[in-house]
Amino acid sequence: MKLLLKNGYVVDEANDFEGVADILIDEGKIEKCAPEIADNADEVIDCAGKTIIPGICDMHVHFRDPGQTHKEDIISGGEAAAAGGVTAVACMPNTNPVVDNAETVKYILEKAKKAKCKVYPIGSITKGLKGEELCDYIELRRAGCVAVSDDGKPVRNAMLLAHAMVRAHYAGLRVISHCEDPDIVAGGIMNSGKVSKELGVKGMHRSSEDIMTARDIILAGDLEMPIHIAHVSTSTSMLMVRLGARYGAMVTSETCPHYFTMTDEKLKTRDADYRMNPPLRTDDDVVAITEGVCDGTIDCIVTDHAPHTPEEKADFEKAPNGVVGLETSLAATLTQLYHTGKISLKRIVRLMCVNPRKILGIPGGSFEKGAPADITIFDINEEWTVDPEKLHSKSKNTCFKGMTLKGRVKMTIVDGKIVYKDN
Repeated sequence: MKLLLKNGYVVDEANDFEGVADILIDEGKIEKCAPEIADNADEVIDCAGKTIIPGICDMHVHFRDPGQTHKEDIISGGEAAAAGGVTAVACMPNTNPVVDNAETVKYILEKAKKAKCKVYPIGSITKGLKGEELCDYIELRRAGCVAVSDDGKPVRNAMLLAHAMVRAHYAGLRVISHCEDPDIVAGGIMNSGKVSKELGVKGMHRSSEDIMTARDIILAGDLEMPIHIAHVSTSTSMLMVRLGARYGAMVTSETCPHYFTMTDEKLKTRDADYRMNPPLRTDDDVVAITEGVCDGTIDCIVTDHAPHTPEEKADFEKAPNGVVGLETSLAATLTQLYHTGKISLKRIVRLMCVNPRKILGIPGGSFEKGAPADITIFDINEEWTVDPEKLHSKSKNTCFKGMTLKGRVKMTIVDGKIVYKDN
């Protein structure tokens, strides 16, 4: 079946193209991207006034499947992804059971066949996320994993992480590090600072992230092995990533829209939907993270999509950390960075479509002939207000609730099939 997208504003950063063009899709692949394509396609869609980019790849999500499917499962997570223009996700392994064996990977991939996005499993660095014994990375790679991480927990033993980085590299997997020192966090539930003191709750000191970020970048430089730093949230961690890359460490990094959009002032409402880990920080951190995204130090924008039920989030001090983000990530990024003139569309495409795939070694991210026809189409100027009840995720814990965002996904295509249309 042939599908022809006409008259859209195409942004293909990988091929250095930006302008009005048509895209011809044949049997799930890109056949051609050029102005004024004439073809008797089975379906023609007029995309005039819409922006077309390669499908977004979110390399850091939690779909809670297996084990906690009352919060989210692979199918509902795929629905949320499609509604956000996300055509591929990489799922973290802190499920029940943990993704530390081929059988669990097989379960995820089998269920993902019915999802509205491509699902790439991430295996755990250590068995059971216990930080004691390394997994069999060759087994995980052969089963279909694209990276390893103990996300949600750090690998506290530096020597164990060093061995993991070497073994994972030779198995063809990237190590994704959750940088947090639990001894410093010690039960904190939000950023340690003025607001936590005002609320009378225990804070998570920023040094818990900074110390582990420094350690992991030092290991990467010493071993000459790659490391990917997850969800960077502090100005000091941002500085260390920048310095590490400058002096030759093979370090890549990611951040989330909430870290360049809002601060811990949001928690004055005692609403646990603004609690995540790492937590919202300060104005200085927002400025630093924004600079890192704009100057190319940060490689990827992800969501750390972490669904929790309303019942779990009801108690501010006891609620689990985490927010959903798949349906707001593009709009929040456009609102905060593109419409403010801080960043170009090409840079957004590199951050959200190209770099995540490059780091994980998965296909897509361009409109060159033969590439997978994974495509995001959006109205760059449409404003909408985030209503949690209208989200496609099973859980509604979004920190963007009530915000007016500018830029709305209108259609998502995966392997040439339309998986989402905005009504």
